[in-house]
Amino acid sequence: MSSSAHRATGHDHAGAGSGPDRLWSVQDHLDDVLAAVRPLDPIELNLLDAQGCFLVDDVTVPLSLPPFDNSSMDGYAVRVTDVAGASEEFPAVLEVVGDVAAGQADPVAVGPGQAARIMTGAPLPPGAETVVPVEWTDGGLGEGPVAGMRARSLAPDGALGQVHVYRPAEARAHVRAKGSDVRAGDRALEAGTVLGPPQIGLLAAIGRGTVRVRPRPRVVVLSTGSELVQPDEQLAAGQIYDSNSFALTAAARDAGAIAYRVGAVADDAENLRATIEDQLVRADLMVTTGGVSVGAYDVVKEALAHVGDEDEAGSGVDFRKLAMQPGKPQGFGSIGPEHTPLLALPGNPVSSYVSFELFVRPAIRTLMGLPDVHRPTVTATLAADKALTSPKGRRQFLRGSYADGSVAPVGGSGSHLVAALAHADALIVVPEDTESVEPGAEVEVVLLG
Repeated sequence: MSSSAHRATGHDHAGAGSGPDRLWSVQDHLDDVLAAVRPLDPIELNLLDAQGCFLVDDVTVPLSLPPFDNSSMDGYAVRVTDVAGASEEFPAVLEVVGDVAAGQADPVAVGPGQAARIMTGAPLPPGAETVVPVEWTDGGLGEGPVAGMRARSLAPDGALGQVHVYRPAEARAHVRAKGSDVRAGDRALEAGTVLGPPQIGLLAAIGRGTVRVRPRPRVVVLSTGSELVQPDEQLAAGQIYDSNSFALTAAARDAGAIAYRVGAVADDAENLRATIEDQLVRADLMVTTGGVSVGAYDVVKEALAHVGDEDEAGSGVDFRKLAMQPGKPQGFGSIGPEHTPLLALPGNPVSSYVSFELFVRPAIRTLMGLPDVHRPTVTATLAADKALTSPKGRRQFLRGSYADGSVAPVGGSGSHLVAALAHADALIVVPEDTESVEPGAEVEVVLLG
């Protein structure tokens, strides 16, 4: 595995102060995360394995598309002069000399007064100048215009005899010219392109079976808490379902990662450390949720606060307080022999999801080598019944619904409100120095999807 992080702690920003009492700004924490994460090394992947990946090099077309002149219709390949003036009253009568099918290497030649039955995608045969669609002919049946060709298996002699053509055709009508899509030497795709289905189709069309990309990062998501139960199991008193690991694994996949959900680990520091060590072999990035605050059972903090990298002194995981709501407690650092970056998020569902969007998603996109790692932001008009309030000195992120330049709050500000989050498609940003936002005011909005 390529080294994806360097020493992740110890970054200090002038005038910001340091130590356990430091209150980090959202931007300082994000800068610290992104400074410690670098793009994964490029690898050569098969086309389907490269879906969603970032193309490292320009791709040049080795052969023209189409590689030869070919028919865009089922019909007859003819010479222009042989069908000039053709009509239903006075059809051109041509000798059919054979079939030209797609994939045929040596098509028959078309001479004066002759026609070759041709299929869509088949090469234009020597001597032919144009294609008349089968609907302009009698299909060789002598019974007036037809709607289509008979299958060769039903009419083995269908490629022989005579065909009546009822309309003239201009030169190269219904012919796809060699190189009309792309020409040899053209640039098919630029470095930096994210490979989706059309791009993978183009690579296959020009004969590329593999491509050099930055791989999708492998992200392991692990939730903590003895109160957590997996969905479909029975809840006992004091228990809740583990939703965070599902939400964050889905979010990591949405960001472009290959994500693995470990599920809930009970509040035991030794067990958590062992689980994380077991998972490092398949992780380019570790994400934990829960156990990062100041309670007696905050197991992530207990397990990782003093665990450094094996061969790099001074690193490890740093637990911080951020000037934001929700998501004040955060952890970040690197762990293990490969210095795998680890982000420890709070346990409240909304806090963990907002934290993921602000910090983990950009880290994933950075690992992928993408030039723009952030969600788009817009300015919108606040549509609300009353003013929004926000704690002084905290950057607040409220769930919202955005449409046509307007954004409305969804649910309250509580960090446990999962249902409200499910109906939101944006985050309303209230700056640190703003305690109240009136309806109709312009606000910054982060678009989530």
